[in-house]
Parts: sequence; structure tokens; C-alpha cells
Amino acid sequence: MAGGSKEEGSKEVVAQGTAVPFQCPKLTETNYTTWYIMIETVLRAYGHWDAITKDAVDEKKNYTTKGIIFQMLPENVLLQVAKHKNAKDVWESVKVRYIGAEWVQKARLQTLRNELEMLKMKDNESINDFSGKISGIVAKFKSLGSTLEEEVIVRKFLNSVPKKYLPIVSPIEQYSDLETMTFEEAVGRVKAYEERLQSHEEKEEEQGQVMMASEQKHGDSSGHGRGCGKNFERGGRGRGRGKGRGNKSGIRCYDCGDFGHFSYECTKWNEKDKEANLIEDEESALL
Repeated sequence: MAGGSKEEGSKEVVAQGTAVPFQCPKLTETNYTTWYIMIETVLRAYGHWDAITKDAVDEKKNYTTKGIIFQMLPENVLLQVAKHKNAKDVWESVKVRYIGAEWVQKARLQTLRNELEMLKMKDNESINDFSGKISGIVAKFKSLGSTLEEEVIVRKFLNSVPKKYLPIVSPIEQYSDLETMTFEEAVGRVKAYEERLQSHEEKEEEQGQVMMASEQKHGDSSGHGRGCGKNFERGGRGRGRGKGRGNKSGIRCYDCGDFGHFSYECTKWNEKDKEANLIEDEESALL
């Protein structure tokens, strides 16, 4: 029935009639919820869960069930629960030790309800991460002997996602039967929409990078240079702007027609401008 341990803190158990190994964790001070879920699964696979739910079962099943539980307990806990004759009493004793008596359980359930009510998905959080938080709370409810209705979980999930998911949440709420929808189905639909959003965002980012690269390659020669020629022609207005723009070999001056500089940097035009001013001064003097 039981094989050797593959790693520290876990045991490999093989159910009768199958070759499927179950990796069962050792119980610790912090993993009771996952331990509870795994051991319950193993006992059901063996067909021994009724040894936990019923007051009396045949002796062989009772001791087999106790043996499975015992090998997953730390030594100090094992010594405390070994006095119990029935597997059901062993199970309940471990449960009380880790989650408390009935009144303590009720207090913890109320805490979990408050935690679930306050839970909201963050804008930068993924659907997988957020749904995992909800699943964790549901598992804790189960370990405390309580359950949450599927509809409650589905509605909580849909009401807690950010506004960017409204285009998919609204149709789900309006046209789907939330009373019969499973939590996994709701998560799957919203996750598919999330993947489409991410795909569009990636395409937009790629297009933006292509446009930026194109502007960097052609913008100065086809657009910026022409703008400078229009805005800074004659008289050298705007001198000093546009300095340090790197390689200007593709930029054409719209004053002299040569390449390699903007019109406001054109020395040829400045010389012509000086000549024109000199002639104008001489004519004024003659007059």
C-alpha cells in the first residue's frame, strides 16, 4: 500500500488497483488546509472515506485508514492521537488541534467571510493570481467543515475584477445562468478576454515601436528639416535651437539647397543676408 518517501516531508501512497502514486505531505504547523485536502483525496481513492464519516466500519478498513493518517503526522502529534481506537476519532482529534473547537471554528469562518467580502482584484493583478486567492479561501472554508455555494463564488469573482473587464463581465451576468455556472467556467471566460487584451496591447506596443523607429529614421529629413526651413528662414531667427541632433547628412537646407544642416544654421544665407544689408546701407547713404 505505501511506498518509500521520495522527498523529505512527504510519502508516496499507491491506491489499490492502480499504479498512480499520491504524494502526501507531512502535517506541519502551517499546512493543515492543504494536508486536509490531500489526505481526504487519498482516503476517497482507497474507498476509506466512510471510516471518517461513519461511527463504525469493519476493523481492517479502520486500521488501514488510521495507518494512512498516522504516517502523515509528525511524531509529537502521532503520540497524542494514537490513543484513539477509531480512525474517525483520530481525524477529529487532529482537526481540533489545528483549527480549534467548534466556537473557534465559527470565529474563523466569520473571519474568512470578511476576508472574501473585502477581496478585490488589483489593476496589475492577473486573473490566475486573483482566482487563486478566491480558491484558497474556499479551501479554508472546506477545511473548517463549511462550504460556499458555487453561485456565491462566481458572483464574487465577477464583481471584484477591474473595470477593464466589464465588456466580458456584463454579457456573462446578463445572458448566462449564474446559478448553474461553475467557478472554473467563469474564470476561463474572463481569462480568455484577458489574453485578448494582452494580445492587443502587445500589437499596439509593436506598432508604436515601428512608428517611432520610422520617425527616427525619416522624420528629421522629411519632416523636421522642412519645418525648420519654414520656421527659421531668413535673418537667422531661432539660432541655437536644434543643436546636437546627431547625424544631419540626410537633412537638406531649404535656403541654399545643400545637405548637412538646417536652414537656420546656413552660413551661406547669413553671408547673403550680410551682403544685402551692406548694399541697403550704401544705398541709404547715397540718398
